[in-house]
Amino acid sequence: MFDRDGDRAPLSTKETLCFPTWNRASNRSRARSSKPGGVFDPDKLGTEIGQLENSTSTQDFWQNRENAERILSRLKRLKERFEPWKKLKGEIEELEELYHLAGETEDESVEGELSRSFDEISGRFERLQMLELLGDELDDSHAILTIHAGAGGTEACDWAGMLLRMYSRWAERRGFALETLDLLEAEGGVKSVTLQVTGDYAHGYLKGETGVHRLVRISPFDANARRHTSFASVFVSPVIDDEVSVVIRPEDIRVDTYRSQGAGGQKVNKTDSAVRITHLATGIVVQCQNERSQYKNKANAMKVLRSRLYEHLKAEKEKENAKFLQEKKDISWGNQIRSYVFQPYTMVKDHRTKHETGNIQAVMDGQIDEFIEEYLKLAWASKAS
Repeated sequence: MFDRDGDRAPLSTKETLCFPTWNRASNRSRARSSKPGGVFDPDKLGTEIGQLENSTSTQDFWQNRENAERILSRLKRLKERFEPWKKLKGEIEELEELYHLAGETEDESVEGELSRSFDEISGRFERLQMLELLGDELDDSHAILTIHAGAGGTEACDWAGMLLRMYSRWAERRGFALETLDLLEAEGGVKSVTLQVTGDYAHGYLKGETGVHRLVRISPFDANARRHTSFASVFVSPVIDDEVSVVIRPEDIRVDTYRSQGAGGQKVNKTDSAVRITHLATGIVVQCQNERSQYKNKANAMKVLRSRLYEHLKAEKEKENAKFLQEKKDISWGNQIRSYVFQPYTMVKDHRTKHETGNIQAVMDGQIDEFIEEYLKLAWASKAS
């Protein structure tokens, strides 16, 4: 930080923080930054926060409790996004002033304090930068995550079960709540499972997990200890609230009821409580059998259908159905987005971002944030280019 003569050296590239531009009143353009971090417009955020705060002070605010809670939730999320950047900007300015003042002294303790402050601010900057990548519509929504085992019988079902554990551990680490909407067990693991992941930005974090996941390992089910390749598909869609209009007419769907599958014995279901809903126009099929009540299963199935239908309509609008409906692809070789290799070496590699790691056990324990971040950066760079 100081040269040999004791003079202050210029900040190096490593010591320079680049944070989202705080636009001035004379510059209202919202050009995308070429650096990962997204568009950050404090003027617009501040205006929206002010408008929401004004609406909370009206006399009839609590007449519609559901709408009031929605506004307060939105206000909380905006403040959580706005105020940390505002605080960080002030701290960076203070650090720069201290840096200039430090040039007048050769006290090494000052240099150490500057270095520690810079590292702490850098860490918070990276965490805030991650949130700025989550700027798409409904990124801040809860998520519905579905896992399907591919062809391969017991091997594929075991792999689907491993993915279920991986995402469950990831959600636990983030403090997200998990609710099983549908579960179809099979010998050795899981044939299919649908989860609701409840937490801020759950959909934004998980949306890049949509696709086919490939496993290579020595099969524990093969007496000859041969290496096997298994596939499973993951599909992520947002939980749709009442503000988003997704119209489902009764004549557009077919509802079938059947008996839930279970372990048998005392757990056998003697009523047709399971529900399968088919959207006739799009061919989207959802099912739910986790509850003993047919009405609850139907309500959960309709929730999943609205979520899937929203993704389908979004895909049509953007002319990129293949990107958003990867669940429709064959769960087989050549379509995978990520490979998990246990033998003859250990490696997890994302084929879209080329990011990889050799610590496969940590990944299977839910430490997938580095893959999520690399995907979000790639998605942002694609939009900015």
